[in-house]
Amino acid sequence: MAKIGLVAGFGTLPITFARNAKAQGETVIGFGIKGVTDEGVAACVDKMHWLTWGSLQKAILFATMDGVRQVVLLGKITKSVVFEKQEALDPSAQKVLGKVGDKKDYALLKGVEGLLKKIGIAIIDPTPYLQELIPQSGVLTGRAPTAQEEGDIAYGKDVARVAAGFDVGQTVVVKDKTVIAIEAVEGTDETLKRAGKLVHNGCVVVKMARPEQDMRFDVPLVGIDTLKNLIAAKGTALALEAGKTYLSDRAELIELADANGIAIVAV
Repeated sequence: MAKIGLVAGFGTLPITFARNAKAQGETVIGFGIKGVTDEGVAACVDKMHWLTWGSLQKAILFATMDGVRQVVLLGKITKSVVFEKQEALDPSAQKVLGKVGDKKDYALLKGVEGLLKKIGIAIIDPTPYLQELIPQSGVLTGRAPTAQEEGDIAYGKDVARVAAGFDVGQTVVVKDKTVIAIEAVEGTDETLKRAGKLVHNGCVVVKMARPEQDMRFDVPLVGIDTLKNLIAAKGTALALEAGKTYLSDRAELIELADANGIAIVAV
């Protein structure tokens, strides 16, 4: 069986991966960022390395010493940290940042991939270990979207796909076929909070993958925090892309959505 390095960001997605991969007989070596990665990851992996933000050289050293030749990248890293803590990046991370020419998510991830490839480490697709988190087409909640919500979802889907294609963000908030907010560097949760200040009587949230989504990198994720912020923003429906989105803590999320009359659909 394989030895897989798990580079873990914020949230429960890395924990789910570690448990599932180990259940399939894999050895999982965790790489966590202090203050970001859920401490529960350490209990789910065979070995854990804790790093500070920007310690790419140290991470590569640990991976090499442990014989890791495959890694997965899972969990949220707030994009703004790239700007806020740029001075904390070690020389290897600075080199990646300097080469890519911009700070778009996909460009940065491809830059990291190029560096790892040179030393024989491949970034692999984690979805074979996370199939239960990837919804297929259909209504996921007790309530289906209304005709008006479906119209807003269809419109929002087109806008979100274009925005994701430019690596702007993956989430769009729509009301009456009008864009209320588009996700940028602040992330989904802050986008929903911003939308909640602009509309007070209902909106639809649409989250889409890039047109040519590489399932190794930055796959859209919907979790409990997303739904709670949607509820706080008076949202009434949530659409996510079938087959290309992670739905974390699914049972709890659906229960909370049903309790608040929220329609969730995979499109």
